[in-house]
Amino acid sequence: MPKSKRNRPVTLSKTKKKPGLERKGKVVTEIKQAVEQYSSAYVFTYDNMRNQKLKDLREQLKSSSRIFLAGKKVMQIALGRSPADEAKTGLHKLSKFLQGDSGLLITNLPRDDVERLFREFEEHDFARTGTTATETVELKEGPLEQFTHEMEPFLRKQGLPVRLNRGVVELVADHVVCEEGKPLSPEAAQTLRLLGIQMATFRLYLVCRWSCDDFEVYKEGLTHLGAHDSS
Repeated sequence: MPKSKRNRPVTLSKTKKKPGLERKGKVVTEIKQAVEQYSSAYVFTYDNMRNQKLKDLREQLKSSSRIFLAGKKVMQIALGRSPADEAKTGLHKLSKFLQGDSGLLITNLPRDDVERLFREFEEHDFARTGTTATETVELKEGPLEQFTHEMEPFLRKQGLPVRLNRGVVELVADHVVCEEGKPLSPEAAQTLRLLGIQMATFRLYLVCRWSCDDFEVYKEGLTHLGAHDSS
């Protein structure tokens, strides 16, 4: 008589947890601990995220705050998505704002300090492919003395109509690198970097704030969050 598959023994010690699940579980635990440790929590959104700049901000705030940029569902689970499963009273109200490009700041900083920090935070950087150009950049015919002669083949690959004239890189015709309001091509993004022109600004916007006795929504941040969702 064949053995029933249902009775086949399973050695649980050999089953391994998926690394992704362990990581998510760790984030949930860290958010729950931060909520207990700190007095208020904010949802924020951002433009032109730069990981190193965010790392610097984390370091700046490490004595008073925690910043989380994790999966939206993971952060929602940690906070609670309804009054029945929220970590603290009213905290679930933050969850519905965790959408699109958003993160969590959990902090002991006074409200005015947080609002000023976000209002003043601004880091400029080179724009990446697909970023909307903030201005039209046009190069005029003539020598490009900021570039060495070794750069001529590379510049030609970026679409610039160049040649070498007595060892000097020369533009043989006017050339529009990018147009205001249009997305940057890979070649345009690279050329702007070579020219030292920064068109990206990493900014943060508060979307909403929670404390034990208060909850509020920030109109400007909500508008930016909606713009990200619709894009």
